[in-house]
Amino acid sequence: MDTDSDKDLISDLPQSIIETILIKVPLLDAVRTSILSRKWRYKWATITQLVFNDPCLTLSHDKSIISCNLVNFITRCLFLHDGPIHKFELNTSYSPTSPDLDQWLLFLSRKDIKELIIDIGEDDWFRAPSCLFFCPKLTHLVLVRCELNPPPNFKGFLSLKHLSLQQVIIPPHDIEVLISSCPLLESLTLSYFDSLELTIRAPNLKYLNLEGEFKDIRLENTSHLIGISVAMYMTDDIAEHFEQSSGCNFDKFLGGVPCLERLIGHIYFTKYLSIGNEQGSFAVMYQNLKFIELYQVSFEDMKELLVVLRLIVSSPNLEELQISSSSITTTTDIYDLAIWEKDWPADCTFSKLKIVHMTDFSGLPHEIAFIRFLLGHSPVLEQMIVAPTIYVTDKVVKMLIDLLTFRRASPLATVKFVQEPL
Repeated sequence: MDTDSDKDLISDLPQSIIETILIKVPLLDAVRTSILSRKWRYKWATITQLVFNDPCLTLSHDKSIISCNLVNFITRCLFLHDGPIHKFELNTSYSPTSPDLDQWLLFLSRKDIKELIIDIGEDDWFRAPSCLFFCPKLTHLVLVRCELNPPPNFKGFLSLKHLSLQQVIIPPHDIEVLISSCPLLESLTLSYFDSLELTIRAPNLKYLNLEGEFKDIRLENTSHLIGISVAMYMTDDIAEHFEQSSGCNFDKFLGGVPCLERLIGHIYFTKYLSIGNEQGSFAVMYQNLKFIELYQVSFEDMKELLVVLRLIVSSPNLEELQISSSSITTTTDIYDLAIWEKDWPADCTFSKLKIVHMTDFSGLPHEIAFIRFLLGHSPVLEQMIVAPTIYVTDKVVKMLIDLLTFRRASPLATVKFVQEPL
């Protein structure tokens, strides 16, 4: 008669629970459970998530041996696997050959794959086989350093909700078609694209992350967007294109996103938005926008300053504002301060703004005026943090005195002057 101490409680657990446990451990350890007993030999073979990364590799000083062992391990795991594979992730610095990768992707396309992540070798690129475009249940796709050429009969990823393409080579027209052919797409990341003119059409898109050398970006049919992060890199060619572009970039990019809740604009973003932007009535009010973060705003460029003002005035429920300043002179009207007295109504109020954080502050006239403007029109402001640039150490005391004398609409507002260490 078996006693309680003789029972194998773990082995007798339901298979679904065992799979849940095995998914939580590194794949190599999950496979190693096959040596525990005959009962455990193929327990791992039905797990639905396979993650291959560098910890799966055997140590060796020979890179070719490591790569060969990785290929053999992946191939054997797929060959022995039984049942659907919902997630496949390959994230390693060792690159398999194209034939091996093509074979794995063909296998996965027949296994009800839902989540596919491929990020291999920093110096290596791969070309996605046509079978990748025929995974009807795919919901999550991440590709890094890849060449994509959608086949003519590609009908779209009808179930895809998350798409991330980083350092991907794809014809401009094809990337627009790819995005618009994903009707359920909610999250889109495009990184390290060069000289791209892009129109994004995605009716269910909620989160957008762009990084690269973009000549032009237009958002159409993206009214459900709630989070945007943009980093734009500038080249001489793109700078010339900016100056020659027609229309209002602010309207093209932010004119159709009324549900926006969070906006992060990195380098050159406000410069891009300033092209064609004119002061006047605002077509869109961002009632849900609560957080704005803008990097390297030139307070010497009146057009960029108008972009910042347009954003915050159009966001009546803004709670937190973070701005880093850039002091690159671009215009001759940098000391024209009339805008603060005649161009903005005295009753303009930021009724929800609680936190303001300004960095790389250099004490330029429009920087000072901007801070005075915020302090005087933010009745619930709790904290304003100002961090000067390291290049204005001789002006620190004067700037501090100026800040402390400004009228504050909020009786609770504190101003902290934080000098970053050299």
